[in-house]
Amino acid sequence: MLDSNLKNAKILIVDDHKVNIDLLESYLEMQGFKSIQTTTDPLQAVSLFQSFEPDLILLDLMMPKLSGYEVLELLKPLIPPDTYWPVLVLTADISPHAKQRALASGARDFLAKPFDFVEVFLRIRNLLETRYLYQQLENKNKILEEKVSMLIKVMSGWNK
Repeated sequence: MLDSNLKNAKILIVDDHKVNIDLLESYLEMQGFKSIQTTTDPLQAVSLFQSFEPDLILLDLMMPKLSGYEVLELLKPLIPPDTYWPVLVLTADISPHAKQRALASGARDFLAKPFDFVEVFLRIRNLLETRYLYQQLENKNKILEEKVSMLIKVMSGWNK
C-alpha cells in the first residue's frame, strides 16, 4: 500500500459534485490515506486550507460561485514562494487551454475526468513524495544554517 509518511498525508478535495468527492474519498481510504477533508463549496477552500493545512489539494476547475482557477489565485498569497504545496487538478475540461491555465496558475499536475483511479493514485503518490522530499530538504537547510550561525558566533568570539 503506502509508505507510512504518505498515508498520514492530509488531503483536501474541492469538487462541487458530491459523487466525485465520495468516489475519491472512498478510493483514497482504500489505499490507506487517513486524513481527508472535503468540500463541495469552493468558497470554503481557502478557510479549509488555512485550518486543515493539507499536504495536497485535489481541485475541480468548473464549479459554481468560484472556479478552480480562482481558488488557485486565492491560495497563491497563502503559500510561501519557496514552498512546494501540490495541487492536482481533476476536471472534465480537457482542452489544452484549461490544462495550460491551471498549470500556469499554480497547479502541479492535471488529470481529465473521467479518470483512471490507478493513475490518480500514482500521481497523488508522486506529488506527496515530492512534497515530503522538499520538506526534508528545508529541514536539513535550517539545521545547516543554525550550525553555520553557531560556528560564526564561536569564531567571532575567538577573534576578540
